Amino acid sequence: MRQSQLFTKTRREAPKDEVAKNAQLLIRGGYVHKEMAGVYSLLPLGLRVFKKIEHIIREEMNAIGGQEMSFSVLQDDASWKATERWDSEEVSEIWFKTKLHGGTDLGLAFTHEEPITRAVANHVSSYKDLPFSAYHFQSKFRNELRAKSGIMRGREFVMKDLYSFSRTQEELDSFYEHAAEAYENVFKRVGIGSVTFKTFASGGVFSKFSHEYQTISDAGEDLIYIDRSQGIAINEEVLTDEVLNELGLVKDALETAKTIEVGNIFKLGTKFSEPLGLMYKDEAGKEQPVVMGSYGIGLGRLMGTVVEVLSDEKGIVWPESIAPFTYHIVDLSGGDETVKQRADDLYQAMTARGVDVLYDDRDARAGEKFADSDLLGIPYRIVVSAKNSDDALEVVRRSNGEVLSMSRDELLG
Repeated sequence: MRQSQLFTKTRREAPKDEVAKNAQLLIRGGYVHKEMAGVYSLLPLGLRVFKKIEHIIREEMNAIGGQEMSFSVLQDDASWKATERWDSEEVSEIWFKTKLHGGTDLGLAFTHEEPITRAVANHVSSYKDLPFSAYHFQSKFRNELRAKSGIMRGREFVMKDLYSFSRTQEELDSFYEHAAEAYENVFKRVGIGSVTFKTFASGGVFSKFSHEYQTISDAGEDLIYIDRSQGIAINEEVLTDEVLNELGLVKDALETAKTIEVGNIFKLGTKFSEPLGLMYKDEAGKEQPVVMGSYGIGLGRLMGTVVEVLSDEKGIVWPESIAPFTYHIVDLSGGDETVKQRADDLYQAMTARGVDVLYDDRDARAGEKFADSDLLGIPYRIVVSAKNSDDALEVVRRSNGEVLSMSRDELLG
């Protein structure tokens, strides 16, 4: 991509009404556009990052047997009334509801347990149909009271939610551990694995515990207690002597940290299968409720967390795995046609090799180009100027400022 052809431009200042660092940097870099509080549109650079995050999550869900699908956002009220959640105090504050012209009530999905359970009930009748898991990437709508954390807490956002369907609690427990490993792989691959912890949290009405994945950050809204030797943590909400004893932890040895929740996994049991008729006949012919689990990751929230955790005073620092481009060629020809041609040739050769590269071919000052490059956060900046040659190009690693000297042939592999 030639930077001169991008319709987006960088900005020196973020909107005055934007307080979250992730949104400030993403707006300044031209990654997102703010429609209103809690609602952001992805621009070309932002969509490239988003799709790479989606790809990583998809690979990890497929690796544990997940089957991808896509469910609608518009929901009728029947299944929600069956689970007593349509008007429940627990969720009523975040529901966006509307009506058809004929007066039929509809909800904009804030989660998908009910519709997926009802649909699966049409396809499961025997123990031979189980177990399996299915997932989708879908928009959610939540009437958040506090939409002030940039893209990390949105009123409209995309979530990957996977649901598992098992015959027994033991079968669910086994899959649950595989899902936990897949989640850990996701966070490692997007660059925040070392500061993200599997955290014991309340299971609510579903189970004694659920698990959150919490990433250390001053921008976080949660407080957790970490045992680094075991790589686990406890959310403040469930920190009691009883729980500490059960987990074999000593409170005085735990590290306290503010964190951002980047994912969660729940054992739902039969909370949804029983009222929605998701049953199967076991080997003895007896009807049993399907045992379910739920596993969620908000893609925008994860993207914003990476920005919060890995950015520096100059701008965003993308891990190579999710960066919009791997390389950023910066042309400093300054009117020298020979240098300009070298930069053009390198860009064409890298593109032909299928390398993700953004080419700053704009007629702009070197300082402006370098500042924009730092703000955009692309992993490697290749400087092409009269001071270097194709045998010794200046390559700067964005994450630590390390300057490398690489030949054109080395870059082309």
